[in-house]
Amino acid sequence: MHRLSIDGRDYFLPDPVDELRGKILEAIKSGGGYVNIPPLRGGPGIDILFSPGMPVVWTQIEVGEPENEAETTHDASSPLDI
Repeated sequence: MHRLSIDGRDYFLPDPVDELRGKILEAIKSGGGYVNIPPLRGGPGIDILFSPGMPVVWTQIEVGEPENEAETTHDASSPLDI
């Protein structure tokens, strides 16, 4: 899964993101333009105006299943180790 952070807001995106990256880069290179950010689960997405100098950060997040049940359960009577 990918996280796109734009001006302090996070958008989570499924693979692939290469085409979206290209559209954002092109909008910035051309002096600014709207790019549709697709939703993670259905829907129309959101149009965002990208412009030169706008802070945009891409992060790839590994999302997987826990290897064993001990990672998913916690005894509510004991404190969490932080």
